[in-house]
Amino acid sequence: MTLPLPEPTGPVTDPAARVVDYLDFFRAEVRRKATGLPADRLAGAAVPSGWTITELVEHLVHMERRWLVWGFLGEDVPAPHGDRDADGRWVTSRRLDEVLDALDAGGRRTREIVTRHDPHDVASPHGRFAGDEALPTLLGILFHVLQEYARHAGHLDIVRELADGLTGEDEVTTEG
Repeated sequence: MTLPLPEPTGPVTDPAARVVDYLDFFRAEVRRKATGLPADRLAGAAVPSGWTITELVEHLVHMERRWLVWGFLGEDVPAPHGDRDADGRWVTSRRLDEVLDALDAGGRRTREIVTRHDPHDVASPHGRFAGDEALPTLLGILFHVLQEYARHAGHLDIVRELADGLTGEDEVTTEG
């Protein structure tokens, strides 16, 4: 599903909702850039650091859950940083379609969290922020998650261009 880039027009009366719209856009872009490649391109690393497309998407799943569910809500989250290899690189045993479905589920959970809380509510002191550090607000966490998505969507732009020449907003076609 292709979503239009949210435009920064008019007054922003609900900044958290605006950020969630951008997060939905970036999630859709991640899905669009990650699909349509043959299995060998998904399994192989396209950059010197060694991560694969599926591993990068898995990282985004864990990142969003780590910041919003474990961080903001303070809920217990198994393996909040995901699985890593000996070099600290993200790894996953899941297929791309499973990871993309988890990404979408995380987005629905984020929207639910934002709908139920004020953007200026502070994170729970249990979970990720159980130490002595100052507790961030929901809005601060959302901005952090947004920059993670933007940065990694840019990485996927480059990897996709290297893989098959697809650039920017080119339409993705599926193999077959």
